Amino acid sequence: MLVRKPAVAGYFYPKDPLRLLEMIQHICPKTTAKPTEAIAVVSPHAGYVYSGYAACEVYSRIIIPENIVILGPNHTGVGAPISIMAQGVWETPLGEVPINQELAEEILSRCSYAEADATAHLAEHSIEVQIPLIQYFRREIKIVPIVIGTRNFTACTELGLAIAQSVMESNERVLLVASTDFTHYEPQHSAVKKDELAISAILKLNPAELYKVVNEYDITMCGVMPTVSVLTAAIELGATKAELVKYMTSGDVSGDYQQVVGYAGIIIK
Repeated sequence: MLVRKPAVAGYFYPKDPLRLLEMIQHICPKTTAKPTEAIAVVSPHAGYVYSGYAACEVYSRIIIPENIVILGPNHTGVGAPISIMAQGVWETPLGEVPINQELAEEILSRCSYAEADATAHLAEHSIEVQIPLIQYFRREIKIVPIVIGTRNFTACTELGLAIAQSVMESNERVLLVASTDFTHYEPQHSAVKKDELAISAILKLNPAELYKVVNEYDITMCGVMPTVSVLTAAIELGATKAELVKYMTSGDVSGDYQQVVGYAGIIIK
């Protein structure tokens, strides 16, 4: 059985389980609001010290089901354009997470652009960073990890439809996660302005508009295509509204507003 070892533990988040739990506890909002059901979320994937606040804001507000499909961008350039790791387990400091092989294979069978490929996942952080945060709120989970390294809109909408059809076929509750950061390394004022355009398209549940504004305004949103796929799937699964629960930049943590990265937490219902 293939075991995917942590690639960024000790770097993006603590390697030690106790320190990791302490950190998540520290960055999580102290909320008394009752969690609600969600079809999908958009969550950032930087180091927890920077983006963990936005990610925790998302996960603390929703009921997390056992099955989760997580889509992230390919930062390493390794592997197939759309890579689904269809079997094995992911190791984190908080324990092993099995892959939902049946759901992964169902998605593969419905999307002509997707390939069963583990290589794209081995050093990629965009999916890994989500998992311990999810485990903090629900220990027993199964995942389908999908890494996207193409800007092909048709391929990514086909993937979204394949995910939605597979989820409906499974008759189980499944959460979809689009892992993305927004504008990278620009001054705060221009990052916020650009990110507002991308976030507005997501809140309208409009994958075509998101794709268009990201290209037109040169928005360096690394997970635009995973978000296109997730929006496509969410609409097919009956999504009617999206809510921005937190937006921040790395400058809010570091104090450096000259070169910021934008982070948004969005819930889709």
